[in-house]
Amino acid sequence: MFYFHIPFCKQSCHYCDFHFSTSLKYKEELLDAMMKEIELRASYLVDKKVESLYFGGGTPSILEAKEIDQLIGQVAKYFEISSGSEITLEANPDDLDKKKVRDLRNTEINRFSIGIQSFYEEDLKWMNRAHNSEEARSSIMRVQDSGFENITCDLIYGFPLLTNTKWKGNMQQLIDLDVPHISSYSLTVERKTALAHMINKGRTPALNEEQSAEQMLMLIDTLTSNGYEHYEISNFAKPDRYARHNSNYWKGKSYLGIGPSAHSFNGTSRSWNIANNALYIKGILAKELPLETEQLSKNDRFNEYVMTSLRTKWGIDIKYVEREFGSDYLNSLLENIEEYEYKKDVNISDQGIITLTPTGKLLADQIASELFILD
Repeated sequence: MFYFHIPFCKQSCHYCDFHFSTSLKYKEELLDAMMKEIELRASYLVDKKVESLYFGGGTPSILEAKEIDQLIGQVAKYFEISSGSEITLEANPDDLDKKKVRDLRNTEINRFSIGIQSFYEEDLKWMNRAHNSEEARSSIMRVQDSGFENITCDLIYGFPLLTNTKWKGNMQQLIDLDVPHISSYSLTVERKTALAHMINKGRTPALNEEQSAEQMLMLIDTLTSNGYEHYEISNFAKPDRYARHNSNYWKGKSYLGIGPSAHSFNGTSRSWNIANNALYIKGILAKELPLETEQLSKNDRFNEYVMTSLRTKWGIDIKYVEREFGSDYLNSLLENIEEYEYKKDVNISDQGIITLTPTGKLLADQIASELFILD
């Protein structure tokens, strides 16, 4: 798997704490550096077969079609991109005009992740999104009309302006448009963001946990009753339309992240690039990879497995834990999960698979942390 972090945005969303720049000053130099990083890190992944590539950010739809082609072509020099690979581009609705969609039709991109967030104008202005409500709907239809079928859209819930009526309206729009995959996230307040500053200054209300929980349950009920499978805490898909790239993350597959702030994982170590465009470029040009690496201990690998697996419909496999980590880890897991099984927050199947119940999904992070084994 490959992940490209494209660290450019037209403007800053109030809630976002990802690494990005609203200046395109270093765009050409940065893309050259990303091409070079692919070459420098080609040995990081043992398996040279690539089944998915994902352009994230930032706003990767800022890239021109030829720039996307160049990055994919560079991967193909050092890896085997499988036939039928899933190649996803995150896109803002305002970027997806007729020309851009037509140009992208001539690239290897075969899946779009469109950042809708809301179909209501007041919500988009409150978030400081670059698109408007009309563009939110028309961008999906334009992509569909051009022949792209593999589409996912993002929605955000749990923020002060979002009434339950509006939340139902947002979900219904995507259902009516027959979008096959929906990712939806509860808004969180990250330190040093504009949203955190606005709340601290009293310019907007603080978030309400009860609202978030209620709207998450509405999300699950609405989408599952309309034919979507809730296969991961934040992700819903029509049958056989799971996100292949993200599913492999949750299943612990190795991946290589290219670009400033991008993370990589190869099963035994994790690395992350510096979150600074200029320093990233400088390091790559000097052939000194601007990254930090962490060797994962057995506890780290167990905790990683618990955290990712518990979020999915596939759950934690008790037999896998015993086989890969040993009886001490299994005994710890079963002892710590007992309370949540009693409260019916988790279910343990006859096959030994631990999954979250609907109430448990509201407590996913808490339950996972209780199962961790610390050094």
